[in-house]
Amino acid sequence: MPVAAPSAELQREFVLEPADNARLANLCGPLDENLRLLETRLDVRIQRRGDNFRVSGAQAANAQSLLHELFVLTATDEVTPERVHLALHERASGPVAAADSRDHGVRLPSGGIRARGAHQRDYLEHIRTRDLTFGIGPAGTGKTYLAVACAVEALQAERVRRLILVRPAVEAGERLGFLPGDLTQKVDPYLRPMYDALYEMMGFDRVARFIERSVIEVAPLAFMRGRSLNDSFIILDEAQNTTIEQMKMFLTRIGFGSRAVVTGDITQTDLPAGRQSGLSHVVQVLRAVEGVAFTFFDAHDVVRHPLVQRIVQAYESRGSSS
Repeated sequence: MPVAAPSAELQREFVLEPADNARLANLCGPLDENLRLLETRLDVRIQRRGDNFRVSGAQAANAQSLLHELFVLTATDEVTPERVHLALHERASGPVAAADSRDHGVRLPSGGIRARGAHQRDYLEHIRTRDLTFGIGPAGTGKTYLAVACAVEALQAERVRRLILVRPAVEAGERLGFLPGDLTQKVDPYLRPMYDALYEMMGFDRVARFIERSVIEVAPLAFMRGRSLNDSFIILDEAQNTTIEQMKMFLTRIGFGSRAVVTGDITQTDLPAGRQSGLSHVVQVLRAVEGVAFTFFDAHDVVRHPLVQRIVQAYESRGSSS
């Protein structure tokens, strides 16, 4: 029986213009690693001779569109495997509706940050419009990074006077024992991810000046008791490691003119056995409270290495079947 020739929809031939060998090399990556990544993720075959491309497979049209998009990017930026991964992730999340006029970006001194996917778009919208926002989901979904970005943006626009970044000082399943130094030096390891995000967005020197002037405060959760935080942007990170009592204590610190974001992954609590996470409890308590918003991320929202997404999916599958 003769085999039917592939339809036009399954094979695309096109030329990327203007012809520029440097931009083509940028697009393809060393040893064509960017093209190989597209082939693997989209299950297509890409053949190239100079600026002439032939793409075969069920998603040939999608691959052609993505190659055009990335080629435009080569005029100003380096196309890395990470950038290809993010572009693929955005495609998988679906297009933004034309009627959706919300601003899905964050403007920072270091440049802009775009929301990637529907959940990140909803998350940014919640942070900007609600007094208290919860971002709950696995690692790598941008919960903390986007929250810090919104905090920096609010500080730059003078919508708040201070940034308060908080984490519970709970050891991640390890016994670290005695830590030398003063109190600040003892808790710094727990707060390092917050510092890293601030340094990337504002620069080391500026962050250091703001911390010295108490415009930015990075502190363990225990330091929040008894305080009332007005005109502040407050972020509680790794909230799955709070107890019910600690969560209530933190939420009642929110003062006038303040906005709070709480982030965490309920599946990765480091609390002692038998202690319920304050984050899982607060979902039940505040789900219907006015002024409070919840954004739930899943494995499809992971924007780190593709392997991280597959690991999260594997754990989710194991959890649902056990």
